[in-house]
Amino acid sequence: MEDKRRYILTLSCPDRIGIVAAVSSFVAGNGGWIVEAHHHADGEAGRFFMRQEILAESLPFDLPTFREKFAPIGAEFGMVWQITDSAVPKRMVLLVSKLGHCLYDLLARWRSGDLVMEIPGVISNHEDFRELVTWHGIPFVHVPVDPDHKGAVFSEIAARFDQWQADGMVLARYMQILPPWLCDRLPGQILNIHHSFLPSFVGAKPYHQAYARGVKLIGATCHFVTAELDAGPIIEQDVIRIDHSDAVSDLVRYGKDIEKTVLARGLRYFLEDRVLRHGNKTVVFR
Repeated sequence: MEDKRRYILTLSCPDRIGIVAAVSSFVAGNGGWIVEAHHHADGEAGRFFMRQEILAESLPFDLPTFREKFAPIGAEFGMVWQITDSAVPKRMVLLVSKLGHCLYDLLARWRSGDLVMEIPGVISNHEDFRELVTWHGIPFVHVPVDPDHKGAVFSEIAARFDQWQADGMVLARYMQILPPWLCDRLPGQILNIHHSFLPSFVGAKPYHQAYARGVKLIGATCHFVTAELDAGPIIEQDVIRIDHSDAVSDLVRYGKDIEKTVLARGLRYFLEDRVLRHGNKTVVFR
């Protein structure tokens, strides 16, 4: 059953009695077979979150009809909701600068089928990875950054995103700060990997900051990009222990492994519609 096509319903709404019953009754009443279900009630926020996977073949209608029929329930409970098709992979644009460990890892996971997505293109402000990307059969676009004309750079990136009809963007160690207008244009669609355990050590050279502070743990954070630097909703994090004998170069080396795994996990959750945003927090149904 694992490989069968599924419709994935995600929603959030003000918490109240009857939400689960209404959704489940709708699915069951139309012959739907729920094969995975997650619920979470945030008592402090007074909000309810849900994710359900439904066997596509068990329903007598397609997604447009599902949306039409489910809309009255969504309106009744004030839901923010969507339903997607597991047979339609998300299209993710990758951005990278000169550090390639995350790019190499994502391409390997994509090629092996570990990350189910389409990559319509890779954008970089350097030429270093053109050969690697084109070897994978993926378009590579070099958009150099002129410090005096950055607006044109991000306008081109936005235009490429639209041209490729992308669903999301991954900053795989893309070492440029996106402008607020681009962050606001793609809310909840841009993922970043930051090489520290946020909110500690934001900004540049976090490993150097961590070394100077004498911490015993370093980490990495996958988060959504917002206009506020390194402050978007967190999707995934992990840490590794270090000690007094480790130099900054050791921290950087250890950190690369964490960055790769944290970004891959965060991206997988996003691709599978397991991440629900609320304010500056996320609910992640693993």
